[in-house]
Amino acid sequence: MKKAGFSQQKTFREYDERLAATTFTESLTLEALKDLVFMERNENVMMLGSVGTGKSHLAVATGLEACKQGKNVRFFRVSDLVSLLLEKHQNGTLTRFMREMKKVELLILDELGFIPFHKDGSELLFDLISECYETASVIITTNLEFGQWNTVFGDKRLTAAIIDRLVHHAHILSFTGESYRLTHALSKQKPQEEN
Repeated sequence: MKKAGFSQQKTFREYDERLAATTFTESLTLEALKDLVFMERNENVMMLGSVGTGKSHLAVATGLEACKQGKNVRFFRVSDLVSLLLEKHQNGTLTRFMREMKKVELLILDELGFIPFHKDGSELLFDLISECYETASVIITTNLEFGQWNTVFGDKRLTAAIIDRLVHHAHILSFTGESYRLTHALSKQKPQEEN
């Protein structure tokens, strides 16, 4: 679990389906996600929806479950991963890093869409995603619809190629509703008493 690089520990037990209006599919129910059925076929899981609706929580819970089952898991915020890829490319250690990533069975890319990437960073991320194609499972969390991904990658053909590889063998989960964090914060505030 330490090697996976989770920024926080979230479990399925803590996940409240009532608060996070998640639309699962027939092929990937919450139970099937917990059982890691998608990993048996190197399928991906795309978690799309508004900020604060439980995407990262569910991605981390899935990753922790995979770790418990002895799977090789890595977790990255996408912007951090792109910075790391650029750094390793510049200092000549990218080949070694990519070799290590080939051993990963589940790659979790959290928060795609908050920061646009430099062209070189986009291309390096594409290379990594291509390495995972049909050999590992990838979970992506994003607040962007696919049509908006070009704003992050900055190149229409590269964006199309990334989406094509990710969605080919993917389950797409939709997260709707209000931000859990905002709702939780508002529920803690006491109304002002009228004088």
